[in-house]
Amino acid sequence: MKNLSALFAFLGGAAVGAALGVLFAPEKGEDTRKRICQLLREKGIKLNHHEMDELVDQITSELSSDKE
Repeated sequence: MKNLSALFAFLGGAAVGAALGVLFAPEKGEDTRKRICQLLREKGIKLNHHEMDELVDQITSELSSDKE
C-alpha cells in the first residue's frame, strides 16, 4: 500500500509540474488557459472561464508564497 501511495504522489507531482510548466511558458495567457481547459476537458474535468481564472490565481498565489 505504501508503494501505491508513493506512486500516486509521484504522478500528482508530475501533473502539477507539467501544469506549472505550461503556465510559465512564453505563450499568451489566453492561449495557455485555452490549452489547459482543453486538457482538463479531455480528462473529464470541466471548468468555465471564471473557475479557470480562480484556479490560475490560486496556483499563482501558492507559488508566490513558496518563493518567500
